[in-house]
Amino acid sequence: MTAASPLFDLDDSDALVAADVDGVLRSAALAGAQARATSTAVVESVSDRLRDLRPRSVVFVCGDGRAGRAASVLVAALGSRIGVPLVHAPGTPPWVGPLDVVLVSGDDAGDPRLAESTAAAVRRGAETVLVTPDEGPLRSAAAGRAVFVPPKIAVREHNAIMRYLAAGIAVLGTLSDGAYRQLLPDLDVVADLLDAEAARNHPTHEVFHNPAKSLAARISGARVVLTGSSPVSVEIARHAGEVLFRAAGVVSATGELGDVVFAAVAAGRSAATDSGASYDPLFHDEQLDGPRPQPPVRVVVCSPPDAVALTERRTAAVPDALVLSADTTMFDPRTSGYTEAGRRVPEDRTPDIEAVNLGELGAMTLLATRLEMAAAYLHVMGGR
Repeated sequence: MTAASPLFDLDDSDALVAADVDGVLRSAALAGAQARATSTAVVESVSDRLRDLRPRSVVFVCGDGRAGRAASVLVAALGSRIGVPLVHAPGTPPWVGPLDVVLVSGDDAGDPRLAESTAAAVRRGAETVLVTPDEGPLRSAAAGRAVFVPPKIAVREHNAIMRYLAAGIAVLGTLSDGAYRQLLPDLDVVADLLDAEAARNHPTHEVFHNPAKSLAARISGARVVLTGSSPVSVEIARHAGEVLFRAAGVVSATGELGDVVFAAVAAGRSAATDSGASYDPLFHDEQLDGPRPQPPVRVVVCSPPDAVALTERRTAAVPDALVLSADTTMFDPRTSGYTEAGRRVPEDRTPDIEAVNLGELGAMTLLATRLEMAAAYLHVMGGR
């Protein structure tokens, strides 16, 4: 990680590439490749076993990290819409049997909880899919009766959410002879759009045209609070907070939109009464003058594409709120327009994601990639 510096130039692509000694930018850009590879692997190894199955339930058993967050996203997006109960559990429930599908996900083949859950699911006759490495205790627990979908694309753990999302979407799309496919995003289209999003966020693109760089610049040096305007976007906000801390050491808070708006408005009023206008860093004495003024609070709100206007109205009272959506660079309530680094974008330049009918789940995967790329840039900047 490079030393933190407010003088770091995000438009200096050569410096960015030289500073990225850990390969975090490349890792964050591989979401599309993960979606494509995982979808293909599920079709090749799992679809024949699940196509004629009409399960009683689909149970997600996950290890730590991105696997669990992906399961929460899927349940939030599809739990009330799809024709089969979706259960996110810490282990295989005792009621699981031959009529159920168990999807075990994680990146640690030695995790005893995953091994025990796999053994229990196999023993009870459930159709078991392992989105895990095909090795170690998990291979023994599978006993040749579970299907492995091992990782095909090597990325850092905090960038692996798309692999687990793609596996879940592909498995659900296979069940009941594809009866639920119309409720799910097309993974081939999602993969292409994720690649396009990564291309927009390439280091050679200047901040003005680079959504991830622009977002990193807006977050840098601020106290960050992330939230969402829907259950799915709240889960993406939580994912972003975890990735910001894991990748760049940026400490942030997450919460429901109502709680965040209430607290942010109260914090804004407090800052207005104690603005620190007389603060001088050279002569400030905390014993005489009180505590030093805190950095500003930056509220970042994730929103589905069709709810941006409503979200902007709900956050109008929040000072300097930043509303993000998949088919916009960013929405700035102060200018009432889609903006890139504070400049208004003409309507003909805003990407039309809705035209390909991704739905909220597909659109949020694009936003997750943008947030991961922003975290990667903050890592390169030194965690500011």
